[in-house]
Amino acid sequence: MNVRPVRVKLSTLGCRLNEAELAGWSRELEARGCQIIEAEDAADLVVLNTCAVTAEAMRKSRKQLRRLQREHPRAQVVVSGCAVSFGADDQLGEHGIDLTVHNRDKDRLVALAREALALPWMPEGATEPGAAALFARGRQRAFVKVQDGCRYQCTFCITTRARGEERSRPIAEVCREVQRLVADGIQEVVLTGVHAAGYGRDSGSSLDELLAAVLAETDVARLRLGSVEPWDLSDRFWQLFEQPRLMPHLHLPLQSGADSVLKRMARRCKTRDFARLVETARSAVPGFNITTDIIVGFPGETEHEWAQTRDFVAQMGFGDLHIFSYSPRRGTLAATMPDQVPTAVKRERSRALHGLARRLKREHLAQQVGRIQPVLIEGFETAGDGLTQVGYTPSYLLVRVPTGGADLSNRILPVRIERVIDEAEHGPPEGNARPPGLLLGGMSDIGTE
Repeated sequence: MNVRPVRVKLSTLGCRLNEAELAGWSRELEARGCQIIEAEDAADLVVLNTCAVTAEAMRKSRKQLRRLQREHPRAQVVVSGCAVSFGADDQLGEHGIDLTVHNRDKDRLVALAREALALPWMPEGATEPGAAALFARGRQRAFVKVQDGCRYQCTFCITTRARGEERSRPIAEVCREVQRLVADGIQEVVLTGVHAAGYGRDSGSSLDELLAAVLAETDVARLRLGSVEPWDLSDRFWQLFEQPRLMPHLHLPLQSGADSVLKRMARRCKTRDFARLVETARSAVPGFNITTDIIVGFPGETEHEWAQTRDFVAQMGFGDLHIFSYSPRRGTLAATMPDQVPTAVKRERSRALHGLARRLKREHLAQQVGRIQPVLIEGFETAGDGLTQVGYTPSYLLVRVPTGGADLSNRILPVRIERVIDEAEHGPPEGNARPPGLLLGGMSDIGTE
């Protein structure tokens, strides 16, 4: 008698680390013979990885849970993530959850689900290698979790409570996972962690040692890092970017351009230290793309401090900004601080910073015109005419590439950057949406990689 595979719907909100965890569960579930499905299919099992970094993220997690339950009324539901770590019953406020998995147990989620839920699981290894759901869904980039937890306690951040102490995966284990992804056809791997720069502090290793090992022991074509806090980075770390397989882009969260605000935030990097890191990166690789996070309206932020932030952002010439208006998060020290900034003031500062971000991004994009860049083609535009595909340069700039309808997905191709496209602007984007603007490229005649 044939047993139908367990159909699983995976969903996540929040950071790239959550995406990496979801990808790991996907691979493990497929090894158990499960079928990863899209939204229009009926699921037997729903797995939601929640986010609770802000009150808005908590609200979105509840909304996503309700939506998944409506779309898959017969499915058993597993919920994990930061919302669960704060108490699923109180925070999610939902019935119908069959299993909650704390952040500390995320690596065992599939095993815990098999133990707790009455589903027709197949034996491990029931599927052939090389058929990863990640790639089957048209993904050319995979996220790999290398580290979890953070020892620091920034006053606005709830992650320390949600994620716990720092824990690093062994280098050999990370290399094996990367190489499996390469065997499945993945061209680009992004290494992620809550505090990636602190990788190995609990095991006598370091982030640069991990990067060197992945570059030496795997065949991954392109290796990238997710968000990296701007401290605990060694000289050797920057030297590794001399290898072209390590992509010249880093997201270094600054949060404020005023040292007095950074002190209230309990950040470990002053503006002069940050500027030195940016200079080091651009010395290692000309055109190195540095992107960042900025929080506007942190408690007590004065007009002078806001002006310092605006001026420092302009001085750094970031390729992109993720801009957040501060909102109090219960359980953090910042939520109890005096002199909370009025909403109208935060809104105006956010609008001004978005305008600066658009100008800086256009300037950075304009510097690429005329250059030939190796672009990883990721597929056709969602709302296009089927003649144009999109992909990313090594420095993580989005490029439209007219291909005449030919499907060149998952290939790294030399593309001559022809001009900057300014898309229609409809006011400042919300949250971490990118300022508008991208590149238009043409296929180069120098061959393909």
